[in-house]
Amino acid sequence: MTFAYQTAASVAEASKASLAPDAKLIAGGQSLLGTIKLGLAMPEALIDLGAIADLKGIKVEPGKITIGAMTTHAEVAASAEVQKAIPALAELAGHIGDRQVRNRGTIGGSLANNDPAACYPAGALGLGATIHTDRRSIAADDFFVGIYTTALEEGEIITSVSFPVPAKAGWQKFKQPASRFSLVGVFVSKSPSGEVRVAVTGAGAGGVFRATVVEQALAANWSQAATSGVTVDADGLNTDLHGSAEYRAALIPVLAGRAVAGS
Repeated sequence: MTFAYQTAASVAEASKASLAPDAKLIAGGQSLLGTIKLGLAMPEALIDLGAIADLKGIKVEPGKITIGAMTTHAEVAASAEVQKAIPALAELAGHIGDRQVRNRGTIGGSLANNDPAACYPAGALGLGATIHTDRRSIAADDFFVGIYTTALEEGEIITSVSFPVPAKAGWQKFKQPASRFSLVGVFVSKSPSGEVRVAVTGAGAGGVFRATVVEQALAANWSQAATSGVTVDADGLNTDLHGSAEYRAALIPVLAGRAVAGS
């Protein structure tokens, strides 16, 4: 297939160009190029965000850490600032895909694509992150709408993501060996004020979600033992050749407990 290719010099330029018929924004390209190869996407134009310096970098402020949308997974994993403030987020980033994917894939691209088994949506939802765009700021609870669907509007571009620094946080991923996507991934956090969040990826038919029953157990007792008696309803979870809905439901509290133990 043939398509026009444009390297955008600014967010405003990229946003305007993306409104053209059958135009697609490209960040790291780890999701988009795969769908093009499979014939599932046939864009007439690609707008590359890679040259926009304002979309890159990591900034630490009191109580939060902000990561530019074009910052790669490898950069997040290697960041001393992220490792110190939210080690579970650095751990998550360091085990996305393989080395090639981590050095090309970006946090903004992952969140915008919202793959139902991707890791970053669980990290954002599990930490109560805020996704900043060129138009507004969106709470993670409102950002993830469904499989491959977010609250982003036409032409709207993620510019950065702000993560509040938790008192405790942990991440556990039970991966599909070939793709390294999550069969089930669980991110847990406890805020300085005591709010508990548990986000699950890979298991839900509608994409990433919060496991409220696990949150309630951990709010009462932040310990691995607290998750051992929790039963997650299998209704609405995925069943495929890798595992049934019941199998995934059983994995959620197990992985949540391990994440708490490592927090």
